Amino acid sequence: MSATTTKIQMVDLRKQYDKIQAEIDTAVLNVIRNTQFINGPEVAAFKQELETYLGAKHVIPCANGTDALQIAMMALELKPGDEVITADFTYVATAEVIGLLGLTPVLVDVNPDTYELDLKLVEAAITPNTKAIVPVHLFGQCVNMEPLLKLAEKHNLYVIEDVAQAIGADYTFSDGTVKKAGTMGTIGCTSFFPSKNLGCYGDGGAMYTNDDALGAKLKMIANHGQSVQYVHDSIGVNSRLDNIQAAILRIKLRHLDEYAAARNRSAAYYDKAFANHPNIKTPVRSNKSTHVFHQYTLVGSDFNRDDLKKHLAALDIPMMVYYPIPLHLQKAYQDSRYKVGAFPVTEKLCASVFSLPMHTEMDEEQLKFITESVLSFFK
Repeated sequence: MSATTTKIQMVDLRKQYDKIQAEIDTAVLNVIRNTQFINGPEVAAFKQELETYLGAKHVIPCANGTDALQIAMMALELKPGDEVITADFTYVATAEVIGLLGLTPVLVDVNPDTYELDLKLVEAAITPNTKAIVPVHLFGQCVNMEPLLKLAEKHNLYVIEDVAQAIGADYTFSDGTVKKAGTMGTIGCTSFFPSKNLGCYGDGGAMYTNDDALGAKLKMIANHGQSVQYVHDSIGVNSRLDNIQAAILRIKLRHLDEYAAARNRSAAYYDKAFANHPNIKTPVRSNKSTHVFHQYTLVGSDFNRDDLKKHLAALDIPMMVYYPIPLHLQKAYQDSRYKVGAFPVTEKLCASVFSLPMHTEMDEEQLKFITESVLSFFK
């Protein structure tokens, strides 16, 4: 093996920028020249363009994905003591806002193949205090939403989709209807963090809904609780997407499907290289959802993951673990209900998953070097 001609990154935003530099630079300079930095025309245009792309009636931009989740729960008027069910295997932000608002997070184990909520466990966790479910479309493909939505309807629960890692993914219902991730539940929440599939050059986020009244409420809460300037009808927050980030996102949205195709080509290369390997399980594709591969995450067995990471690091290949500690074992979320062993699938995944570089600018030279380097570890 020989090293690649360009440094391998987990996410190579520089190479992506190089391809769209002229568009980005022009858009950013136009905002600066116009000096409309907050709630400017680029935000309004991005909102409309994302609504069209998603097929959503209302997109409400905000400052980041965590704010999106918080504002969604505020808009649904969830009260302290209300229970919100979500996955134990997810990034902390999903549960963070539940605790921040004084709500009760109810953690549930996940499917070992697709990492989505185990619906049997979700139903078993529902109590009279349960008010909402937060499915996480982890790593780039949708949770199996049709049965989840039926379960939520049966128990009169809200569904808040965490779509930070799966923007652009399509879910197909049994009647053939196709919907974008984040547009199926009560509210969808996403992040535009730079490394996301649709990422800006700072922080950003958005909420989606098809409910007119809820859309107006989300917009009001995100703007200090006011729908008319200096008239505050509810407690709100200050959470907005700035005009420069919106201008960047408008350009990158035009490339989003192209980016997803590039990620899928890299995933296919990885799949072929690691097919039937005794120590590596490649990502399982849902038969209901497309995959946009925010991460390419494998499950390892019968080897030391830290040793693999050191082996790759010596070759200047990054490797990440998403996520090494289950939520129920984090100090901030310790609960007498949850002990070691309470979530066997999540605990096993946290001990065995590893993610390889995945972004829009990967080339065959890099993919060949990465896969050969991983395989050489097992020789």
